[in-house]
Amino acid sequence: MSLPNVSSNPHIRSGATTQLIMFTVILALVPAFGYGVYNFGPRVLAVTAVCVGTCILSEVVFALIAGKKIRISDLSACVTGVLLALNLPVSIPLWQAALGSVFAIIVVKELFGGLGQNFMNPALAARCFLLISFPVSMTSFETDVYTGATPLALLKSGEPVNTGAMIFGNIPGTIGETSMIMILLGAVILLLTGVIDLYVPGSYILSFTAFLILFGGHGFDPAFIAAHLAGGGLMLGAFFMATDYVTRPVTKKGQVIFGIFLGFMTCIFRVFGPSAEGVSYAIILGNCIVPLIDKFTVPVPFGISASEFKKGGR
Repeated sequence: MSLPNVSSNPHIRSGATTQLIMFTVILALVPAFGYGVYNFGPRVLAVTAVCVGTCILSEVVFALIAGKKIRISDLSACVTGVLLALNLPVSIPLWQAALGSVFAIIVVKELFGGLGQNFMNPALAARCFLLISFPVSMTSFETDVYTGATPLALLKSGEPVNTGAMIFGNIPGTIGETSMIMILLGAVILLLTGVIDLYVPGSYILSFTAFLILFGGHGFDPAFIAAHLAGGGLMLGAFFMATDYVTRPVTKKGQVIFGIFLGFMTCIFRVFGPSAEGVSYAIILGNCIVPLIDKFTVPVPFGISASEFKKGGR
C-alpha cells in the first residue's frame, strides 16, 4: 500500500494545496499592486521583480547548498517577494530590496526549516530589518508625484489629513499600503475563497479601534479613527500578513487573542511611539508569542488530564 503524500505544515483539512493557496494570495494582491503601479509609476515593477526574483533565487541556492528538494513551485517564495515589495517605498535602492529578500528567505525562513517552520512572517521581518538598517531610504516617500510626510505622520503631528484620499489611495506611502479600497477588494477574494476568515483581522481591527478611542486622545472621533484605519499598513497587515497560517495561533480562541494583542500593540506604537506606524513591529512581536497563546488555548485531548498535557505527558 502506498503512503499518502503529506506536504510540510501548515496542515489544513482541505483539498486545497499550498500552491493553490499561494496563487490565490497572489491573485488577491493584484488590486493593491496594480494601484501601486498607477500611483507611483513603472519603478514599482522593478522593485517587485527584484524582490520576487531574489526570493526565488535565494530559495534555490539554499536548497542546492543544503541538499534539500527545490520547492519553488509551491509559490511561497513568490508570495514573500510580492508582500515585501508592497511594504517598501518605491524609491528604495534596488540592492536594498534584494538584501531584504535574501534576509526574508535565508534567515527567517530557510534557517528555521523552510516553509511551515518559520516563527515570524518573512516579509515583515525583512521590512523591519531594512527599517533598522536603512531608516532613511525606508522612510523616504517623496516621488515625482508626492512630496512631504505621509498622512499618518501628519496626523501624529496634529495636522489635518484628507481621509478620502487615504481611502482611495492618492497619498504617499509604501507601494501596496496606500489604497484601502484595493486592499479590501483583495481581502474579499481571500474571504470568498476560504483562504482566510475574520477571526484574526476582525479582532485586530476592532481592538485597534477600541484602544485608539481609549488612548488616542481624541475619544470617539470618527474622522480620526477612519484616518488611522485607512492609513499605513493596517489593512494590508491585518488581512495579508497577520493571517499567515504558519505564524498565527492554531485555535479560533487563540486567533482572537492574537488579534487583540496586535490591535493593542499597534495602538501603543502609533500613539506613544516615535514613529507614526507600528503594524510591522506589532505583527512580528505577536508572532513571537504565538507558541505561548497556543499553549493555553489548544484543547486538551480526550483521556489526558490538563496537567499531563501541559507537561507533554500521555
